[in-house]
Amino acid sequence: MQNLFYDGFNSKLIETAFFEGFLEIPTLDAPEEIIVPTVAVPFSKRKAITNPATEMIVFYEQDPNFREFVSIPQNFIDELNDIKIISTPDCSLYRDMPLWEQLANIGVSRSVGYYLQQQGKYVIPNARWGDERTYTKTYFDYIPAFSGLPKNSIVSIGTYGCSQSKEDKYFLEAGLDAMLSELTPTDVIVYGSYNPKIFGKYEHYTCFHHLLDWTTYVHNRKQVV
Repeated sequence: MQNLFYDGFNSKLIETAFFEGFLEIPTLDAPEEIIVPTVAVPFSKRKAITNPATEMIVFYEQDPNFREFVSIPQNFIDELNDIKIISTPDCSLYRDMPLWEQLANIGVSRSVGYYLQQQGKYVIPNARWGDERTYTKTYFDYIPAFSGLPKNSIVSIGTYGCSQSKEDKYFLEAGLDAMLSELTPTDVIVYGSYNPKIFGKYEHYTCFHHLLDWTTYVHNRKQVV
């Protein structure tokens, strides 16, 4: 039950949303300006935020750590009142997941992102893909992994734990290539490892902003202190 978010459909999150494609994925608005956060703080470590105007909450961690938030984000909105920047939830898209579950987690992420935008947050969409069915048009006339995400804007991706094996690296680069072609983002935040063999060839297409994973960031900060 590692990816069980709902006891029921939280329809209030998207009651005023627009939708894309026959899967009806909620669409997110592009921000009026590009804001690049200084630090990425996992949701479970949110109390460690020291500058809520420039630090971003992200969800690059195990799903159970943010299950309650994704299920009913309304219960957390007061706690996050001072937080300005937040990514959309990084709901797991494992390649061995059934396609319906991968698609469902994409929809869940967009739904929460839409709600956060309606609450006045600066939302940086997280782009996550699973197997090739999610980042190609093999089975659909559009690309499910990027459905509902704004084009020519800013997105965030997580590489933490996603580039260890040769197979992982292949899917990371294949999805990255597809994302850049489909969304043509002006800015891409990369949370986790930044492999120049993968990202270097794409640096003339967009501006990458590498943010350290939380463990490395905290370790480096202690070394400085």
